[in-house]
Amino acid sequence: MSITVSKGLTLSSTSFEPGKEIPVKYTCDGDDISPQLSWDGAPEGTETFALIMDDPDAPGRVFTHWVLYNIPASRNELPEGVNAEKFIKKGCSQGVNDFRMMGYGGPCPPPGKPHRYRFHLYALDTTLDLPSGVTKSAVLEAMKGHILAEAEIIGLYKRRK
Repeated sequence: MSITVSKGLTLSSTSFEPGKEIPVKYTCDGDDISPQLSWDGAPEGTETFALIMDDPDAPGRVFTHWVLYNIPASRNELPEGVNAEKFIKKGCSQGVNDFRMMGYGGPCPPPGKPHRYRFHLYALDTTLDLPSGVTKSAVLEAMKGHILAEAEIIGLYKRRK
């Protein structure tokens, strides 16, 4: 199952079902590895993709878990367990998350109600002129005027400890 946000772009995962619980292995309570993600339906003119994962239910503010950008248009998938490196094979760059680390930081909410984790994919008509290691806000600012389509899936996670 996938969710389409605009212009036919879809985002899906074999690691979890949208709207359902994210398995422990992708969280701070497990192996803390990134889930598999794939997409389809990029509009004509797409040069790169950007992906941002965040938690809108975090106390006090939206908490950023993953910033990935300049994913070449020739790619349509991120495998499970993307390494926390500045550059990933085939030209992708990663930014810093709100854990102040490069790459993916899995769900890690305080005990209580489940939090929503948004995986938001952007199809862009350009390559972002940004170095590795920038913040989500820098990526969002650089994307202004270049977004051709967007897609999102949301997974849930509740800590039991």
